[in-house]
Amino acid sequence: MAFELPTSLSPSKVSAFQDCALAFRFSAIDRLPEPPSAPAVKGTLVHRALELLFCEPAHRRSVERAQECLVDAMAELGMNPEFTGLGLDDTAAESFFADASKMLDRYFLLEDPAAVSPIGIELRLQVEVGDLRLRGIIDRLELDAEGELVVTDYKTGRAPTEQQERARLGGVHFYAFMCEQLLGRRPARVQLMYLGQKPQMIIATPTEQSTRGLERKVLAIWDAITRACERENFQPKPSRLCDWCAFQAFCPAVGGDLSLVPAVSVELERTSTSMTFASTG
Repeated sequence: MAFELPTSLSPSKVSAFQDCALAFRFSAIDRLPEPPSAPAVKGTLVHRALELLFCEPAHRRSVERAQECLVDAMAELGMNPEFTGLGLDDTAAESFFADASKMLDRYFLLEDPAAVSPIGIELRLQVEVGDLRLRGIIDRLELDAEGELVVTDYKTGRAPTEQQERARLGGVHFYAFMCEQLLGRRPARVQLMYLGQKPQMIIATPTEQSTRGLERKVLAIWDAITRACERENFQPKPSRLCDWCAFQAFCPAVGGDLSLVPAVSVELERTSTSMTFASTG
């Protein structure tokens, strides 16, 4: 009996399938729960603080107000299972918050938020391409001084090496493609904003070639996922990522047992206060 196809693809799902088809199956098809990780939850906290900051009028987007937004975001997160599941003691929780605070300070080294004209924050997009549904959440969609669209994605992990930059830009090019499909305008710029110890921005300009290439790539990956579901054949791809994989108990590549995958798995859904656009094209 074939596996049931996922209902949609997102940039994270595309990346997950490329990293390891079997891990993709566990996450997107079996929907096995994954334990929370401190870096991911910290990223959620920083994203929420920046979302709150950009809900403020431009003249109030100060360093001080950003830190107040972080406190508000932490109050929201405090009882969330993602945070409580980390099991942090008081010292670890203080360090967790301090790291997030530093990331917000670094943000101000990269741009002046008062000069940004956002038109969408944590913006949900959905596009139909043939029989494939694409979904994504843009951290920030804005207009530049010339009235052109700009897609911005915040990153709280380590900045990529020069060799890794092209792969990391795949997600924002995905969003650029969705914007063009929905709004009829290709963004003039996409940018990744890294807030780690070495803050930096990586900027690229979407082109007809990059947009069409992204579309071909996503459709090819969807075809590969469809075939894997039909054949019930998702192969593991051993790499350094295995060290952090939550599914090792089920993965034969690292001595796990596929037969241990629960017959009924749990789907974890996140709620969001973002806007939604839908289009068929």
